[in-house]
Parts: sequence; structure tokens; C-alpha cells
Amino acid sequence: MADSLSVDEARRMFLRAQGMYGAPDRRAGVPGMLRRIGAVQLDTISVLARSHELVAYARLGPVGRAAVEEAYWRSGRAFEFWAHAACILPIEDWPWFESRRGRYKTAQWHRQADDKTYATVRARVAEGPVTASELGGAKQGGVWWDWSEVKIALERLLARGELVCVERRGWKRVYDLASRVVPPELLAQKPSAEECNIELVRLAGRHLGVATRKDLADYYRLKLDWVDQAVADAGLVPVTVQGWDEPAWADPLGLAGLGERGRHRTTLLSPFDSVVWDRDRAERMFGFFHRLEAYVPKDKRVHGYFAMPVLAGGRIVGRVDPKREGRTLVANKVSVVGRASERVAVEIGAALREAAEWVGCDSVVVKESEVPIPV
Repeated sequence: MADSLSVDEARRMFLRAQGMYGAPDRRAGVPGMLRRIGAVQLDTISVLARSHELVAYARLGPVGRAAVEEAYWRSGRAFEFWAHAACILPIEDWPWFESRRGRYKTAQWHRQADDKTYATVRARVAEGPVTASELGGAKQGGVWWDWSEVKIALERLLARGELVCVERRGWKRVYDLASRVVPPELLAQKPSAEECNIELVRLAGRHLGVATRKDLADYYRLKLDWVDQAVADAGLVPVTVQGWDEPAWADPLGLAGLGERGRHRTTLLSPFDSVVWDRDRAERMFGFFHRLEAYVPKDKRVHGYFAMPVLAGGRIVGRVDPKREGRTLVANKVSVVGRASERVAVEIGAALREAAEWVGCDSVVVKESEVPIPV
């Protein structure tokens, strides 16, 4: 008979799996954090910091930008690839994206570079790491996605696993040969598509703690059919969660740790954080629906350009739309989720003050709020 979990238990398992409940492993640092959550989504928007920095900060506290950049790109412990979206992934997971790389090799792209461009790009990267700009430019002159032939070749080779990104310079990728960067024992592994799906479902279950089939599929963007075929062999435990309409699967280690107590993080979350990147799951877990409004016309925004969820006590208690003005962190708008209370106001204030200190601000100003925020 399947185990039955309350929503509170499911949420606690999820937050522990995500490094948001219990003592953070500061000795393992950013690489340990990455292994724990499995994927850090990348995005170009930078308000307090870029999203990949915010993800590390949310779990480890005031970690420095240099430590984040080193762990993600220059340490050899991680690689960029398409997972939930464009993500940083632990290097040991390289083999489990073999089938995805294989699909990219045969994909019918809308635009493709010619054979001569591919040969030129391969020869130049063989001489050493290079940016698209150093090969003549990433764009043809139009909008940002109007890629040049060189950029197309570089990105297709990255998707196929021939190249990897070893650095970001002003957010531009620096490309190198995978054969120079990825450990040979990982390059040598060529698991089948079935083996890749089983392992990715297992990893998704571990990083989520407890999940429906849709949750498992969403973490690494797998097809639901693949999840259905793999879940029986992924080592996950069938469970029911009270109030959930669908059956679920749990990580056995997460179930074993249910009785352990720990401390909840109080922090601001990037909208691209894996705690909230799946809107349906966030609503099921937290009663919280979030929509990024950066691309919504200003006069139609409800919560703000880059409203960041506030996690406290294992719940989403509010949203903050922040920006920096000199050495002041400005909360353009603070919105409370659920019932406003003095405790919630204190928690939001604590999250704002910690974030301000992390980004080098020495004061916090709240412009608009439903409740007085002690800052």
C-alpha cells in the first residue's frame, strides 16, 4: 500500500531536497549546492544579481560572485546545457544527456550553418577557447536572435556536445572543445535513451523530494511517456499526497528523513529558482501563483518588473520587486501572500536586510507595501 503524506510533509521533503530546510552545507559550497538541486536556470535579467547567483545565495547566504562563477564555469565541476531551460548542471550528469545530444545532432533546425562554417569554427576552437565575437560576431545586425552563421554553428556544436561553455564574459559564451574539458571517463559513457530517461527521472525525484509524473517530466523537460516508461525502474516510491489529484512518487532518502527537524531558510527567491519555476507545482505546494512581469507592459504589472517570492517558515509569504539605487536597496512594491501579519512583515524585512547586505547596500527603502515592513 502506498505511503500517504500530508501537504506539509510533501512541502518539507521538497524544501529539504532543494537545500532550503536544514543546515546548509557551507563546506561543500556552490558545487555542493549544485549537486543537491541538479540544475540552475540561467537568465539574462539582472536586478540584485543574475538569477544563477540568486539561486546560490538563497541556499548558502552571502556567497561571493567569484565563488559562483568559479563553480559554474571554471572549476570543471559543471557544464551548461538544455535541461529545464538553459541550465548549469553538475559535470557528473554529463552522460545522462547523451540521448538529448543525439537528438540535437539529427534535429531539423529552422536555420543551419553550411559545412564550410562548421569546419572553420571547429578549426578555430581547436586552437583555444573563443567567443562568437572573436569569430566575426554573434549577430547579423538585427534583433538578438538574428544569429550569424558562426553563432549558429557554435550553438549547434554546443547542443551536440562537441563544444562546451567554459566561461561567460559579459554574458557572452566562451566555447571550448568538450574533449579538452569533460573528463574522459564521462565522455566515454554512451548510455542508451532508456538508461538516460531512467536516470533523469531518478534525479528529478531526488531533487524534488516528492513529485507527480508532470513534476518529474518538467524538471528536465522529459516527455510524459518517457516518465511513464522509466519511473518503475527509477527507484522512487509510490505515494499519495493529501489534496493532490494525481498519484506521486517520492525519493526514498527523502521519506527516510521525514522525521528529521531543521531550520527553514528566510530568503528572496529568483523567479527562475527551481523552488518556484514550475507554476503548477508552486501553486500546489505553496498556494502561490507567480507570473514574471518583466515582459508585461509597465502599466499592466501587478507585482512589479522582477517580483521575487519571499520564502519563510517553509511557505511563500510575499513578493518583493527590488532594485538598487546606489547603496540603497529599494523595494518598489511588497505584496503579501495570504493573510498579512506582523510576523510576515518581520520575515520580509529580514529577507530584505540580508539581501541588501549581500549586494553591498547599507540601507533599505520600501516604497509601497500592504503592511509596514521593519527594515
